[in-house]
Amino acid sequence: MALSQPINGLLLHPESQRYLSLDVLRGLTIALMIVVNTPGSWSTNFDPLTHAAWHGLTLTDLVFPSFLFVVGNAMSFSMTKLQNQNHATVLKKVGKRALLIFLIGLFLTVFPFFRIVDGAPVWYDFTRIRIMGVLQRIALCYAVAAVVIYYGKISGMVVFSLLALLGYWGIMYFFGVDGDPFSITSNAATLVDRLLLGESHLYMGEGVPFEPEGLLSTLPATVNVLAGYGVGRFIQQKGNRPTTVLALLAIGALVILIGFLWDSVFPINKKIWTSSYVSVTVGISTFALAVLMYFIEVLSFRKWTYFFEVFGRNPLILYVLSGVFVRLMGVIFIQGVASKQWLFESFFLGIFPSKWDSLLFALGFMLVIWLIGYAMDRKKIYIKV
Repeated sequence: MALSQPINGLLLHPESQRYLSLDVLRGLTIALMIVVNTPGSWSTNFDPLTHAAWHGLTLTDLVFPSFLFVVGNAMSFSMTKLQNQNHATVLKKVGKRALLIFLIGLFLTVFPFFRIVDGAPVWYDFTRIRIMGVLQRIALCYAVAAVVIYYGKISGMVVFSLLALLGYWGIMYFFGVDGDPFSITSNAATLVDRLLLGESHLYMGEGVPFEPEGLLSTLPATVNVLAGYGVGRFIQQKGNRPTTVLALLAIGALVILIGFLWDSVFPINKKIWTSSYVSVTVGISTFALAVLMYFIEVLSFRKWTYFFEVFGRNPLILYVLSGVFVRLMGVIFIQGVASKQWLFESFFLGIFPSKWDSLLFALGFMLVIWLIGYAMDRKKIYIKV
């Protein structure tokens, strides 16, 4: 990692005044990601703040693909500098950046290297480490997208995206087992993850070995990054004009429509990252960015944006800190219970209505992370990978 003042990196573009809406969308995504990741209680939560059980779409299901989309937005700035460099230099920079993000993801998986079991600390079992995760997927999507952009340019991006989405559909449809190619246990993506990663290294939160950030499903997820890059380039070329906003609204609406039509034969599903899910989430991200552009860039209505700019200027480190703090609250005990549970039960549970207590806890935690980001911004500290 490096400190700079200012910085133009993979996940941020902090000093861009021309496209403030990109920073705001990035910050909004990070803020929402923290909120949905840290409810006071997972058992009392509003439905939109939880993932769809399997097929379907909730507000929470929009967060991760939006994050990938804004990664692509940032790349529309940073990749222009790499286009004029030689192959070895580009591959080295991309590989180093992807590897570092992947390793940070693994660090978050094992931190703080022990768990509390029956009231006693037990060292983390590295022989059963979960290999994939959110940051690991971001790293792989970034690496693949960067190579496609560098060698294929816009035409190569389009071809890759079509092949990825249609090819993934074909693989999932023809190579699933047990009669249902899209079930949690018999879909082709799960079979690949079990074969290449091993069941002991997969996510177990669904009750069975299953990896929502798996290897094969990273292929369509890369399209979210490429779409973000393409939209970023489009905005740079067309400028902050009402006609640009209208074009993005039309594109977004069309892609959303395609995704919902596709849903009839390839269900919208975040956990296996179906092609219809990619289409809908790309469309929604594009539509949301167009709306932000209209208010921020066209109408110059910017008094409300700073809150989200804080998250958008240091997205990676603030996301990592949120994960670190949550893990620490799970192993630091107060009066015999984990500190996260103690804080929730002492200051939220029973004081606020059910579900609101869980949401207010999450919002409070998000504000704590924001204050850290605010202090960093005031000191002009921006961290990039």
